[in-house]
Amino acid sequence: MAAYLYHVFVEQFDLWIALGFFAQAMFTARFVVQWIASERARRSVVPVAFWTFSLAGGALLLVYALHRRDPVFIIGQAAGLFIYTRNIMLIAGEKKRNLAETESMEIPRS
Repeated sequence: MAAYLYHVFVEQFDLWIALGFFAQAMFTARFVVQWIASERARRSVVPVAFWTFSLAGGALLLVYALHRRDPVFIIGQAAGLFIYTRNIMLIAGEKKRNLAETESMEIPRS
């Protein structure tokens, strides 16, 4: 078992493995961000940073999966990127609508 772990974590370590670990750390950070935001609000919250970390981590993990030639990992990460991107688009659209609504409610001063 020690020889296996040494091979997996030491002998084959290269920049691709480092990228994979970094990507996984970014992907995991989204859960930490979501948990902290929910604890502060005392309700379940999904902040924009959750979707940002999801998109960045998912994209890097897809690059890593493509390099590793893992079809299951490739499909899984690629599918998630559509969801993350769409959620960011929905948030941006909501902010734009809210800004337009706020501006239309302002009373012009004469």
